Amino acid sequence: MNSLKRYIYMLSDRARARRAELFNKHFDISLDTKILDLGSESGDNIAKVLEGCNYSASNVYVADIAKDQVSKAHKVYGFNPVVINAEGELPFPDEYFDIVYCSSVLEHVTVDKKFVWSIVSGKEFKRKASKNQLIFSNEIKRIGKQYFVQTPNKNFLIESHSWLPLASHLPRCILIRLLKFTNSFWIKKTTPDWHLLTSHELQSLFEDSIIECEKYLAITKSIIAIKSAKNKN
Repeated sequence: MNSLKRYIYMLSDRARARRAELFNKHFDISLDTKILDLGSESGDNIAKVLEGCNYSASNVYVADIAKDQVSKAHKVYGFNPVVINAEGELPFPDEYFDIVYCSSVLEHVTVDKKFVWSIVSGKEFKRKASKNQLIFSNEIKRIGKQYFVQTPNKNFLIESHSWLPLASHLPRCILIRLLKFTNSFWIKKTTPDWHLLTSHELQSLFEDSIIECEKYLAITKSIIAIKSAKNKN
């Protein structure tokens, strides 16, 4: 299992590297570019994305619900730390950022984390998750002139949070039972707080974007909604 774990993390690192290339293909970065990494944790991800770019750390903001993580981002990289709530409006004016970067976060904007195990109705979970993802996407569009929003593809063969085949297509009541079982021995433990999207669903949330696909073995692994000034040319 350790070999499998190392292999999957290697693939993940390669995907992040390709994602950084895609980001830099679509956006021109300068010392004046104001960037928000939304759901940034410790800022490691956006730091790697911006590696080699001519940017100013004073114009990079990292926002997350975890105070210790954004504090680390400030200490290590000099980014501006912002602690946000798990739901509701983001604490920024309209079009405050030139670019909002958000990677592997949207799928977790679902329900109050206290209830992720107790909501066994797939219909109820989807209704609440879809509502909160709509609010979240509208906030990204409100505060960002441009954006780059990545999320795993629902239709990829291996579900990215559990590393289990087609787990995102299981009825929620079965998924919860399965995860309670696999969490006791499987190499990837997770909580059922994710609601994955198809490319069509992502496009409906970000109607003024183009959708780029990250592929593995010719199958779409993750999907990215991109609004860029370059795309208007």
